[in-house]
Amino acid sequence: MIIIIHSITFCQEKQKNYCNNCCVAVKYLWYFKYSEAFMARRLICSLLFISIIIMSCFACQKETSSEESEKSSYISESAVQSDTQKEESIPSEGSADKSNFYIMFIDVGQADASLIMCDGHYMLIDGGNVADSNRIYSVLKSRGVKHLDYVIGTHAHEDHIGGITAAFSACTVGKVFSPVTEAENVPFNNFKKAAQRQGLSLDMPKLDTVYTLGNSRFTVLAPRADYVDVNNSSIVLRLEYGDNVFLFTGDAERESEQAMLNAGCNLSADLLKVGHHGSNSSSTYAFLREVMPTYAIISAGADNDYGHPHKEVLDRLNDADAKVLRTDKSGGIVCYSDGQELRFEYGVDDGNVSYKYIGNKNNGTLHTTQCGGLPKEENREYFVDLEDAERVGYTKRCSNCMGN
Repeated sequence: MIIIIHSITFCQEKQKNYCNNCCVAVKYLWYFKYSEAFMARRLICSLLFISIIIMSCFACQKETSSEESEKSSYISESAVQSDTQKEESIPSEGSADKSNFYIMFIDVGQADASLIMCDGHYMLIDGGNVADSNRIYSVLKSRGVKHLDYVIGTHAHEDHIGGITAAFSACTVGKVFSPVTEAENVPFNNFKKAAQRQGLSLDMPKLDTVYTLGNSRFTVLAPRADYVDVNNSSIVLRLEYGDNVFLFTGDAERESEQAMLNAGCNLSADLLKVGHHGSNSSSTYAFLREVMPTYAIISAGADNDYGHPHKEVLDRLNDADAKVLRTDKSGGIVCYSDGQELRFEYGVDDGNVSYKYIGNKNNGTLHTTQCGGLPKEENREYFVDLEDAERVGYTKRCSNCMGN
């Protein structure tokens, strides 16, 4: 537009001095002359503009590269920190020795057994079925437990006290708690006899009394009445370590849960050992509202005949926003605490110890593992050393493998 305007202006100014053809010639001459100058200027400007753009791009690219480098470095450091934190949050095998507090939820299938350690002091809550005796013994031996401050049989059902006799074989025991002193079943009577061999009796713990285990303490909250139902007679205890709280309920069902609610018991806990293997007979909404656990541990056998844990209970725990951990899914579970935070280890199996002696439960005779006259598997009791065997009454030696 500028070129055309200038050309027209020139013609108008020169018309009087030139003929039409000259005017046209002059007009186009000036047009091309002016156009060449303009194009040159435009070309120079364009080159300058392009140069500025290119330089700006390089500068932006450099800044972007710098930012990306910093970002990459930050992400890399974050990833390393995240991996480190992940490794620290899941303790490796043997880290129990470095911890001042842990709870091992022993994988005993469709049964219950928990070992608690605080500052080198130990407590065993339940011991699984009779068939789990060897596992209980192995756990205690592999973890170096020589003395149990407390052995607690929450109630008189075999899946809780059947294998607890192994504790008296592996260790010396301080106190034994049970909600009853008499029960009409063989596993309970064996539990009682095992305690008596160490000069101990089965004591009923006092309600709302505080007991200590190292720097932790626990309070017995139930049973709060004499129940006909054995499950409701379960000992319930609330364990505190630092700011962390753990609630163990045995097989306590609705009736016992309601009794604790009516009594105004402090039930809040970070971790709930879910009652009765996750049965719908336990863990009511009213109870869970008071507990409000962050974690819920369920001890149950894989594909068990009872369908534990029941869907209704899992739904209620989900509504309570509790993270559910199960021995039928994860195997043995160890919970570590520093008094502030909880961390977990899964698939823990402390069942690998070397046995040297086998006792015959029927006649009280002790054999070496190489003896040709060993009893049937269901009648065997395994020992690492003679001291353990003698502690539970195996004073008779097999004449074939051990002499008289």
